[in-house]
Amino acid sequence: MPVALARPIVLTNAERERLKKAAYGHKTAYQARQRAAIVLHAARGRPNAHIARETGLHLDTVRTWRNRFADGRLPALADRRRSGRPARFTPLQVAEAKALACQLPAETGVPLSRWSCPELAAELTARQITDSISASTVRRWLRQDALKPWQYRSWIFIRDPDFRAKAQRVLDLYARTFEGEPLGTDEYIVSSDEKTSIQARCRCHPTLAPGQARAMRVNHTYGRGGALAYLAAYDVHQARVLGRCEPRTGIDPFMSLVVQVMTQEPYASARRVFWVVDNGTSHRGKRAAERLTAAFPNAVMVHTPVHASWLNQVEIYFSVVQRKVVSPNDFTDLTQVGDRLRAFEDRYNATAQPFQWKFTTSDLDDLLARLDRHTPADRHQESSVALAA
Repeated sequence: MPVALARPIVLTNAERERLKKAAYGHKTAYQARQRAAIVLHAARGRPNAHIARETGLHLDTVRTWRNRFADGRLPALADRRRSGRPARFTPLQVAEAKALACQLPAETGVPLSRWSCPELAAELTARQITDSISASTVRRWLRQDALKPWQYRSWIFIRDPDFRAKAQRVLDLYARTFEGEPLGTDEYIVSSDEKTSIQARCRCHPTLAPGQARAMRVNHTYGRGGALAYLAAYDVHQARVLGRCEPRTGIDPFMSLVVQVMTQEPYASARRVFWVVDNGTSHRGKRAAERLTAAFPNAVMVHTPVHASWLNQVEIYFSVVQRKVVSPNDFTDLTQVGDRLRAFEDRYNATAQPFQWKFTTSDLDDLLARLDRHTPADRHQESSVALAA
């Protein structure tokens, strides 16, 4: 009986490049690398027996993938769809497992604070939703919808009845408008706050510089050298920082910062300087605004809503200070802390660009709408009564 000749393979340049990447790529699956090697050998005109010896594969395997490529080209090198083993769990069981993961354990009578995959698997079996089920199966189901009930984030529910009005005023200032009118070139927005309790931790052994394959090493034990407060005023549109260190926070330290800023140009001769502050004790309420205006008539204090200091852009600068200056904390005394902070101000001001603030009033409305949907009916009624009062 005559032996069937091996089918000739002729590759295009694009096919050859893709097959080479698959055959020699370090991240290519082993089977895909074998199949690509078979086709590349076949494209050189080699017979199947020779390819089998070169690759260490069975002759039937070489013949199969050579013919598959000749019939369907590159897509034919992928595995064909198989029916596979029948599903063990029904779609209803999968949906019930995901619904259980989206409930707080305490609400279902389980004495846990958070679900884990083993706990969910045990609870599904206990409720007879499924028979025996592994934690890995539950984890695979949850991954389909990016559910991670073992994680949590803390947040603060809105309690300020004037939240939207106060937040919109701050956001309008960032967009250079105030009470519907655009700001002039001689009007400035300054974001101010205090970073409290910056400690001077003197490590008991010197910090070791990083080396090859070794991170910087900071000794775990330290001596306390006291703490100070860092007050900063950040010009939102000029990306300029003016700060000072004080032993503690309070009205007098904050007013000292105000004097430091307002006696310098261009703020001293500005038409208006808007001070965006949170509701800290040193600048809270109407009396603080009156105190600021009495000291500098061209200064206007604008408060963020209660528990919304994230609207204050100086907090972004403080996060930069925390990462680049304070951590890891290794200072001999408070004088060194103050010197480092002041030196960083100069370094920052030399190259700083305004923050790309993207949270607008439209985003604010979307946020409030989402929170309103998650507000229980009784709590929503209490909020409505508070707003009416």
